Amino acid sequence: MKLQATLHRWDDMPIEEVNLGLGRRIVTGERMMITHVYLKKDSVVPWHSHHNEQLTYVLKGALKFHLGSDSEQEIIVHEGEVLVIPPDLPHQAIALEDTLDVDIFCPPRQDWLDGTDAYLR
Repeated sequence: MKLQATLHRWDDMPIEEVNLGLGRRIVTGERMMITHVYLKKDSVVPWHSHHNEQLTYVLKGALKFHLGSDSEQEIIVHEGEVLVIPPDLPHQAIALEDTLDVDIFCPPRQDWLDGTDAYLR
């Protein structure tokens, strides 16, 4: 079987409206996933954790993260900054303004692919 690369264009993909203040576009490979996440100001990504390592790169706007089981860390991620979230670390995010971020997950988030991400809906 011949291996082939696949090209995706963000602007050609529909935005999945997950809830009133959050939309996303997803591109997934065999072992990694990259997403555009669109958050309206004051929208909240509720507390959750997952076995996936996560990189969050803010392209526009700002996100305030609370991290750890007792919210031990509070980090604001601004445009041009990247937050590395290790597997299984509980976290929550709040959009401080309209925000576009790129989330990268390894391995891909199966709950995002099959729609079982009830904490977001």
